Amino acid sequence: MKYALKLAKKAWALGEVPVGAVIVRDGKVIGEGWNHPISSNDPTAHAEVSALRDAAIKERNYRLPGSVLYVTIEPCTMCVGAIVHSRVASVVYGASEPKAGAVASQNCLFEHPSMNTSVEHIGGVCEEECSQLISDFFTERRAQKKHEKQRLKN
Repeated sequence: MKYALKLAKKAWALGEVPVGAVIVRDGKVIGEGWNHPISSNDPTAHAEVSALRDAAIKERNYRLPGSVLYVTIEPCTMCVGAIVHSRVASVVYGASEPKAGAVASQNCLFEHPSMNTSVEHIGGVCEEECSQLISDFFTERRAQKKHEKQRLKN
């Protein structure tokens, strides 16, 4: 998770919501990603999807059985779908996502009967650090917007 946090900070440096993801199999990192939908003009460029793409290319297989995805925030609906299709064995996430979390917060999609594979999951790993990173990012973003609004007003 510490490496995923490092990747989340990379997203922040790009002006993106700081989310990072790492895929590990047999103790080895096989994929990594960070949020970059704004800078790439790609609405699917979430950290999890980027990490899945990276791992699939490296492994030369769109299926990633036996792998674990570590992500700093609870995956959304789109990412849960991609995780299921890639056959990731388990997901470990840091902070819950109360508005759009699709693992436990808003939906429990891994348990949904329509899912064709089982994905283990655990949340709350390095939760405080993951939560604080997101919180600090949005605090800074709000302050920047307020400053810009004030500047334009004067």
